[in-house]
Amino acid sequence: MKIIFAGTPEFAAIALKALLAKIKLDRPEFEVVAAYTQPDRPAGRGRKLTPSAVKQVALEADIPVYQPVSLKSEEAQASVKSLNADLMIVAAYGLILPKAVLDTPKLGCINIHGSLLPRWRGAAPIHRAILAGDSKTGITIMQMDVGLDTGDMLLKKECDIPPDDTSATLHDRLAELGGEALLEELDKIADNTSTPEKQNDELAVYAHKLVKAESEINWADSAVKIDRQIRAFNPWPVAQTRFDGKILRIWMSELMGDSVNVNSDKAAGTILAASKKGIDVSTGDGVVRLLTVQLPGKKTMDAASFINAHDVVGQQLSSVLDVLDVLDVSDVSDVSQ
Repeated sequence: MKIIFAGTPEFAAIALKALLAKIKLDRPEFEVVAAYTQPDRPAGRGRKLTPSAVKQVALEADIPVYQPVSLKSEEAQASVKSLNADLMIVAAYGLILPKAVLDTPKLGCINIHGSLLPRWRGAAPIHRAILAGDSKTGITIMQMDVGLDTGDMLLKKECDIPPDDTSATLHDRLAELGGEALLEELDKIADNTSTPEKQNDELAVYAHKLVKAESEINWADSAVKIDRQIRAFNPWPVAQTRFDGKILRIWMSELMGDSVNVNSDKAAGTILAASKKGIDVSTGDGVVRLLTVQLPGKKTMDAASFINAHDVVGQQLSSVLDVLDVLDVSDVSDVSQ
């Protein structure tokens, strides 16, 4: 089975590593004939062009790497066709596959998707699952078609979302699970025992791409919603608020009990208490405890380190949106940088 692997970030690289290990262990008849990944991007303080995680794994394994800016041109599609592949595996590639490409491999293209389809089709399934308070998510291996994550489901693997999960921790578990699911499904495809299942479009939920403006905390929201927001936006774009006129990024938090309207005599966003355990902030419904924070130009720090350097109790946290209301500024895109 000749395989093209298409992916870009670490999520995809983990699956590629798992595939290469399997080929070496017990499937020598599988061959990765090419890796497709996005062009090198500037990264780090020096903005040096840096290869993707998938490119790095492919080069180490002596796999030819292709980095077209698009697959819509006849030239790019001819290049895919020339590889004479049986199957294309796609994982967080970041480019749209036109129908001509989807139809090129003999067995089509399959995708490693980070949700239990049809829930959370789209670009940000991990973040949206945490934001929505889902208790479970997982991996779906899907046969790709021209729709957005609408193809037949080939295999699903579930995992729990515990109350302290962030997008970073959930991402890492799903990446490993994605590799496991891929290998299991590849065996079925090779042995002709795969069992496609149609998606129920009526149950579909769309996972919209994240935008930075969503990172602004509205303290009038409930503690539950704010805690989910903080965990969902770790590691990007990171939830933020205003403290003493500066942007304060909040990396980790936890809920303080289940009571409703705790300390309702205090305005939402008021810092009620602070200790080495955390910084307790009132919300529109309940109290959220901040555990890890970061000021501009500083490293992340735990609550104990932060309160050693700042007098916080009684201080009022506000969002950038609140500041803009006072200034009568309508465009938040630049301010939220």
